[in-house]
Amino acid sequence: MTLSTSHRPPLAEEVTAKLREMIQTGEWPLQQRIPSETELMTGLGVSRGTLREAVKALAHSGMLEVRRGDGTYVRATSEISGAARRLYQEHTDEHVLEVRVGLDTQAARLAARHATADDVAAMRVLLTEGEEAWRAEEFARWARADWGFHERVAQASGNPLLHELYVSFGDVFHADLLKQHRRPGFNGLPRAGHGELVDAIEAHDCEAAVASVHRNLNSCAEWLRE
Repeated sequence: MTLSTSHRPPLAEEVTAKLREMIQTGEWPLQQRIPSETELMTGLGVSRGTLREAVKALAHSGMLEVRRGDGTYVRATSEISGAARRLYQEHTDEHVLEVRVGLDTQAARLAARHATADDVAAMRVLLTEGEEAWRAEEFARWARADWGFHERVAQASGNPLLHELYVSFGDVFHADLLKQHRRPGFNGLPRAGHGELVDAIEAHDCEAAVASVHRNLNSCAEWLRE
C-alpha cells in the first residue's frame, strides 16, 4: 500500500487513485467497510487531511459511502457504477425496469454468441444455489444467487461496458427480489426466466435467449403494476 516517492501528481490525487485501485481489484469488497482512518494514514504515510480529501472524492463519485460513527463502505467498483447507483434511486421502479429490458436483452443476445462452457457451467451452479436457498427459505441467499446469475449472463456477453452498467443495478435489483419473495403466490424458481435462458445461451440461440428475457421481465412488470 506504500506510495511512490518519485515525481508524482498532487498527493491527494495519488491517494485517490490508490484507494480506487484497492476497490477495483477487490482488495476492498463491495458492501464491506474499509480500514480505519488511522490504519490508512499509517499504511499510506499521509496526513488525515489528505486522506479525507481522497475519501471525499470517491464518496462524491459514489464508490464510497461515509457513515458517521460507523465507518466508510464500498458501494461501487467504479465511478460509472457509483453515479448510476445514485441516479437509479431518483427514478421509479418502472423506469428502472424499462432500462433493464434493454440491458438484459442485449446481454442475453451477446451471451448466446460469446458465452464459453465455463460461463454456462457457472450459470448452472448459481441456478442450483438459488433453488437450494429458495427451498430452504433462505431468501437473502436466494436473492444473492439470483442476482449473481443475471450478472454472470452480462459478464458472458463479452462487453465489459455492458457488464459494468449491469452491475450498477445490483442494489436495486437485490432489494426488488427481497420484496418479491413476500408476494403471495410468487415463485422464486421460474423455469422461463432462468433455466430456459441458460439452455438458449448454451445452444447459441440468440432469439430464444431474448425471448426468455422478455418472458421474465414481463412477469416483473406485472408484479410492479399490482
